Amino acid sequence: MVHSVTSSRLAALLAGSLILAACGSPAPQVPELRTVLVVQAQTADGTAQVFSGDVRARLEPTLAFRVGGKIVRRSVDAGARVVRGEVLAELDPEDLRLQAEAAKAQLAAAQAELGLAESERDRYREMLARGLVSQSLFDAKAAAFEAARAKSDSARAQSTVMDNQRDYARLVAPNDGVIAQRLAEAGQVVAAGQAVFVMAADGEREVAISVPELRVGEFNVGQSVQVELWSRPGEFWPARVRELSPSADPQARTFAARVSFATPAPVELGQSARVYVAKQSDAPLSVPLSAVGGEGEAAFVWVFDPVTSRVRKRPVEITVWGERHASVASGVGRGDWVVAGGVHLLREDERVRAVDRDNRPLDVKAAP
Repeated sequence: MVHSVTSSRLAALLAGSLILAACGSPAPQVPELRTVLVVQAQTADGTAQVFSGDVRARLEPTLAFRVGGKIVRRSVDAGARVVRGEVLAELDPEDLRLQAEAAKAQLAAAQAELGLAESERDRYREMLARGLVSQSLFDAKAAAFEAARAKSDSARAQSTVMDNQRDYARLVAPNDGVIAQRLAEAGQVVAAGQAVFVMAADGEREVAISVPELRVGEFNVGQSVQVELWSRPGEFWPARVRELSPSADPQARTFAARVSFATPAPVELGQSARVYVAKQSDAPLSVPLSAVGGEGEAAFVWVFDPVTSRVRKRPVEITVWGERHASVASGVGRGDWVVAGGVHLLREDERVRAVDRDNRPLDVKAAP
């Protein structure tokens, strides 16, 4: 009897210990999501025309004085950032001051002649009324007055122009921007309209390229293209052809074209870039080599689903193995998000955290 009671107490104590142990055990931890780099399938390099160019400002005004003269001061150099209204260079104002004074003297003389012609006209009008002069003689005096008045008006306009030209001795920046080129120096005599600076105005940036005669027929204004920067290989930005010159350069025999970015891109003036123009709308796509895995002789990629944040293995057919990319004939579509690295670590239907090339969480709405 004593043995039975002791066994029952031991069993109760053991059950209580198990319950306490279960209550005190930590909650199971949720495994941390694996971070993966994803990119979109792009047009294969081998099926696109590639044109080299450089980043320019959309607005590149050539700055010049509106009058000629000798440059006595230059305030900025190439590469300087300027603001609207800033004085960039000045001409010697002495000649312009003398011209303004001469114009004022001519105006004073014209006004004196006008006063004399007016008094002569009035005097002959009275004499005509008294019959002392003929009508033809009065008409001559009246015509002389009209000529003197026209001469006075012309002299007044010329004086105003000369006054304005005194202000033209200062060359000011029309917009905020950067001085891209300096084409004149202090001490140099320049003519009116002669280029002194080329300014890259702040605002939109685009890529300037030259299209050979044999390829110009493949370009159209508004055509979609892709831009890759030399400083960021493998990254592509959607763009379009904004402008295409109607005539070829007489020396290079190429057609100038401007390509504008469809979305903001991290570009700086003067950067080198390449513009990819697809030969045909159904051109094959390419993915980075690091995105392609293999099982035996079969190749596959991991496709990321932005809705579920899961990856799924998809077999692909590789047609061309490039230096950095592989051309895909089937298996992925334009716009599919493909995992660009670590393909051997993933599992089917695994939930992951996707980031772009700048290590930022993937934003499908902001992605091109």
